[in-house]
Amino acid sequence: MLPATGIHAPLLQEKKQGEKRASVYGAVFNVSTSIIGAGIMSIPATLKVLGVIPAFLLITIVAWLVDISVKFLLRYTHSGDTTTYAGVMREAFGRVGSVSVQVCVMITNLGCLIIYLIIIGDVLSGNVHDGSVHLGVLQEWFGIHWWNSRAFALLVVVIFVMLPLVLFRRVESLRFSSAISVLLAVVFVGICSVMAICALVEGKTKSPRLLPYLDNKTSFFDLFTAVPVIVTAFTFHFNVHPISFELSRPSDMVSAVKISLLLCAAIYFSIGIFGYLLFGESIMADILINFDQSSDTAIGALLNDIVRLSYAFHLMLVFPLLNFSLRANIDELLFPRKLLLAKDSIRFVSLTLVLLVFAYLAAIEIPNIWYFFQFMGSTSAVCLAFIFPGAIVLRDVHSISTAQDKIMAAVMIVLAVATSTIALSTSIFSLVRNK
Repeated sequence: MLPATGIHAPLLQEKKQGEKRASVYGAVFNVSTSIIGAGIMSIPATLKVLGVIPAFLLITIVAWLVDISVKFLLRYTHSGDTTTYAGVMREAFGRVGSVSVQVCVMITNLGCLIIYLIIIGDVLSGNVHDGSVHLGVLQEWFGIHWWNSRAFALLVVVIFVMLPLVLFRRVESLRFSSAISVLLAVVFVGICSVMAICALVEGKTKSPRLLPYLDNKTSFFDLFTAVPVIVTAFTFHFNVHPISFELSRPSDMVSAVKISLLLCAAIYFSIGIFGYLLFGESIMADILINFDQSSDTAIGALLNDIVRLSYAFHLMLVFPLLNFSLRANIDELLFPRKLLLAKDSIRFVSLTLVLLVFAYLAAIEIPNIWYFFQFMGSTSAVCLAFIFPGAIVLRDVHSISTAQDKIMAAVMIVLAVATSTIALSTSIFSLVRNK
């Protein structure tokens, strides 16, 4: 029998008899690492916009809806003859459906990979923000030299950290790096918590607003701009199939997703509340900019550096997981009839190197892509997280959806389209107004 091709198994390796399967704990770390990325930096800013109570409710609701949408995806995957997200959409909507998923994954993941490298470069080598020079950790420690410039520092990271990790051909192989990545995220939250508590004891914090504050500068529609941030922060649907395929039972993935969502929701709300307590109304959309501020004490400066470095290392370890699904979707789009990518070394290595080089060059040449991430990335993330899974359920090609499923799917799509449309319109209007 020939190896499966096309929508059946374009990238994922075949299950071999007696092959050791991935563990639930490994899946939890991989899912959690897929979720926690650059979005965590903007969570405190959402509390500033919404207030504590609405932000907590929004985080809870989005996590709950993500859990439902992943169950929809898994149910239709196991009822059909495919092992990929694009394959599920192809079964429901044909070629248009699969291409739509692949394009959204490419926009979301490639944008995130470039942003990760930009953030890592900012942490290590600094940047210029609104005319102000922000030194990186390496420049603060050793002064400004050619070897700690953005281009050279990122090149070293790409060659010695990123490249070995992106060459792994199974997601399960990344479980240890994912575990370290989750640990670094916890360290990031823990240090923020300690700094916030110390500031609270010293009376340097203000009581956080429980509800949003609307004035002449902030309208009701501005509140919707926080929704894409939270949605993007919870979007990991592009890695559902690669991770679940390596587990022994479908129920293992359901358990892993529930545990991961609870863990990530707790981390998000913790960093949100403690970051807000620490910096108050002066908090930036990128919280790392706040940690770039000088400290009055040596211990404070050390904690600032630890926070920035822990997050930079966290992003280094998240990078290969997003690269995995990006590479899978590009290969499925360009070579739908070829052998499994994991079995074709030339194609695998070539595609891996092209993506890595492109992300590196983009991070060097593009000074700021946050607007791209906000408008394009958030829109594609909403499609991947809610609109596509809901559309699959409403299409119901396998006749397995209940009336309750279809109602939930319809509500999910309406909420996603309405909130993202309002958010994008408000953001565009704000940009035009500020020019």
